[in-house]
Amino acid sequence: MNGRCSLPRLRKSFYCSLLALCLLLLVSVEYSNITEPLPPQAALHGIQAYQKYNISCPAIYDMDPVEVGKSLVIRREVVEDNDESLINLTSNCLSFIKARGYDVVQVSQQERDFPLAYSIVVHTSALMIERLIKVVYSPSNIYCIHYDQKSLEQFISAVEGLARCLPNVFIASKRETVFYAGISRLKADLNCLSDLLKSEVQWKYVINLCGQDFPLRSNFEIVSELKRLNGANMLETSRPSESKKQRFTLSYKLMDFKNELKKLPMKTEQKKTPPPHGIEMFIGSAYFVLSREFIVHIDSSAVVKDFLAWSEDTYSPDEHFWATLVRLPGVPGEVPRYQPDITDLMSKARLVKWQYLEEELYPQCSGKHVRSVCIFGAGELRWLLNYGHWFANKFDPKVDPIVIQCLEEMLEENSYLNQQHLLPNIRVNQS
Repeated sequence: MNGRCSLPRLRKSFYCSLLALCLLLLVSVEYSNITEPLPPQAALHGIQAYQKYNISCPAIYDMDPVEVGKSLVIRREVVEDNDESLINLTSNCLSFIKARGYDVVQVSQQERDFPLAYSIVVHTSALMIERLIKVVYSPSNIYCIHYDQKSLEQFISAVEGLARCLPNVFIASKRETVFYAGISRLKADLNCLSDLLKSEVQWKYVINLCGQDFPLRSNFEIVSELKRLNGANMLETSRPSESKKQRFTLSYKLMDFKNELKKLPMKTEQKKTPPPHGIEMFIGSAYFVLSREFIVHIDSSAVVKDFLAWSEDTYSPDEHFWATLVRLPGVPGEVPRYQPDITDLMSKARLVKWQYLEEELYPQCSGKHVRSVCIFGAGELRWLLNYGHWFANKFDPKVDPIVIQCLEEMLEENSYLNQQHLLPNIRVNQS
């Protein structure tokens, strides 16, 4: 893996000792004393927003064996959140805003002068989306939510309730039926970007997220980092391997997947023509941090429109579209083609832990693997906060709610400590 930042291997004996200690803890500590949740953080008429557990996050950060053991027990008896909770909470916007603390969000002058935009493409877990927005929320920012047209009615009602209650959160005006690895995933982001450009908010950068992302920095910290970019873009962009080249040298067709109610792009034997305008291909991921100037440029570029049309029948075009466009000569924030690859560990846009690189580049996953990607557990808390990225993927409260709760708590504390000189509180327009 050229260009990747290597990490030293962790000793297996340490993991064995920690595992043995945790197993002893599970046997010796009374189960009911560990898993008792705290009173819900936000509630309306007796309906809780989500569970908050009685655990010490600083101790989890320090890998204290007692608290780590508690987190392992809690994982076995997770109370699943549901979209109906958010529907009920947002049925009364004034109460929702107050319960979740949107009415007392404090914003520094730096944040007011540097608003951000978000494109959030989602299809499930409305409460998780609200928690994600809350961590990076600022009245100065603007947030576009694109929900999959296939989403359940209850989920759609929940996210629409969230957008109704928060004046700077809105639903994309055009929505796609999103299929994995198809052009629809890319178009979902493009729909939000189009709406964001029409907004009166003069945002400086746009960041795209999905429902299983979570911030590793507060809004204050993200703004501070983005100001230092000075107009540059932040995303993964690398030269494709021979196997990855097949994604765009052969034509793919969206087809019904056997025995499942979904479609997947399937490879055909038809060879594609080369990319238009002599474009040199690069690969990366769907995740980006892009400047307003870059988005304005591509929105009016005939070259970009031709490249988008050419990408219609490729596999996972969102994983080459942005990575290639930032390498085009003359685009705002250009990454020159002669520069080395920028890998996922070098780009701060998203931190992902791949199963086949664990112990080689980073510690083993303490949560659960899904399609070779780690769904983070509490054991990753220190690594996540210290690696240097701004967001990470994937999180799931059904797999480990403690890592999410601890990120919320620690980022809130970081935001408070960083904002030494605040303007008077800016309150959400509650009308």
